[in-house]
Amino acid sequence: MTAPSPFSVDLLAREPFVRFAVTDIDGVCRGKHLSGEKVAGMLEGGGTIASALFGWDIADELYENVGFTGFHTGYPDVGLRLDPSTARQLPWDDNRWLILGEHTATDGSPLPICPRQVLKKVLVQAQAMGCTAQVGMEFEWFVLKETELSVRQKEYRHLETATHGLTNYSPFRIDGQHGFVKDLFDYLPAIGVPLEALHTEAGPGNFEAAIRYGEALQAADRAVLFKQAVREIGRRHGLLSTFMAKYSTAFAGCGGHLHQSLWKDGVNTFHDASAPHGMSDTLRHFVAGQLHCLPHFMALYAPFINSYKRLVDNNLAPVKPTWAVDNRNASLRVIPGSAQSMRLETRTPGADANPYLAIAAALASGLYGIEKKMELSQPPVTGANVGAEGVERLPRTLAEATDALDRSDLARDLLGDAFVTHFVQTRQWEVRRFNQAVTDWELQRYLELV
Repeated sequence: MTAPSPFSVDLLAREPFVRFAVTDIDGVCRGKHLSGEKVAGMLEGGGTIASALFGWDIADELYENVGFTGFHTGYPDVGLRLDPSTARQLPWDDNRWLILGEHTATDGSPLPICPRQVLKKVLVQAQAMGCTAQVGMEFEWFVLKETELSVRQKEYRHLETATHGLTNYSPFRIDGQHGFVKDLFDYLPAIGVPLEALHTEAGPGNFEAAIRYGEALQAADRAVLFKQAVREIGRRHGLLSTFMAKYSTAFAGCGGHLHQSLWKDGVNTFHDASAPHGMSDTLRHFVAGQLHCLPHFMALYAPFINSYKRLVDNNLAPVKPTWAVDNRNASLRVIPGSAQSMRLETRTPGADANPYLAIAAALASGLYGIEKKMELSQPPVTGANVGAEGVERLPRTLAEATDALDRSDLARDLLGDAFVTHFVQTRQWEVRRFNQAVTDWELQRYLELV
């Protein structure tokens, strides 16, 4: 494998073309291939991109209910700022350069609805509190032995998985995709996405990956790159990856778990060796804040209709705002450890969540708990959620979660009124599109009998 070249704007200017990528509100990677000279100019003076990027849904249908942009505005440009610190070469794409970016207003000021800017706003608050956040992400996903063409030809039915059998942690099953797995371990670290672990999960073609923790913005960038890289690398092996929260009713859903810790002056503030389970007061406040905010932010952790098919009882998927010590039944799992490893795992987000927004919601909630010195009065659940009987269930549908977010003054205070308004409008559109759809389930259930 060719060693990466040292990055410089002058080097970039001599490249035939360079790639850049941003995410839309759904977390989908969007970008362009531009001449190296054009990208070099954007790095020095900024650029623009059509605001339509915030005016269409995940299927590229234009919203009819969003205030930020649309036919009523003529889809003018918004600003685009590329972050040179994110530049890396893609070894599976002839070492082509890729740079991540974020959206701004045309005058260069932050754009409140940009997912990366939303996270950066939360991190400014953490910095003001003297803290830095470390985050590690885990993804579960399904790998299919399909292509973009074959899934359409099959009308998304009877799809073939890349591996077979239901064996968790199986060296035998995962070896069925030896070349793909090898490329993941070779290529992902080469682009600054250190892969710590990869194994099979509870379904055919079901994989789970753990990405090494890092500073929160870096972790979100890594998560976005991971999902895009997995898709691109898989394509070269005739594979298609899906991060849907619930790909099949026959198998478990796919989570996007967040591991978090807060550090101050090189010390993990979550750890207190003298306290029960090693939980410091800071961690207890952080957990209390997340418990309090979970119902408000559910639409950010579970942003699609399909997301709620994962969040069902008796499936190691959180359905109530609960916490526990090293128990995967809870929404919030405190993982006891040393001063280096003590952390909180937030298990609510699905693999389909926008990483920038999921991390922003989790950290904003925890910081709110610290700022308000919220008491962790709710006892931890044990076993199969023993102790959660009286806890009110989290929203069961995207419609319920969107309504809760829309009504939440707390969410607007923490993430910004403009962002919440735009996100709510996009989720209301998603619900509307689903309510207008005629599904296979309806045809099979009603066609002959009503």
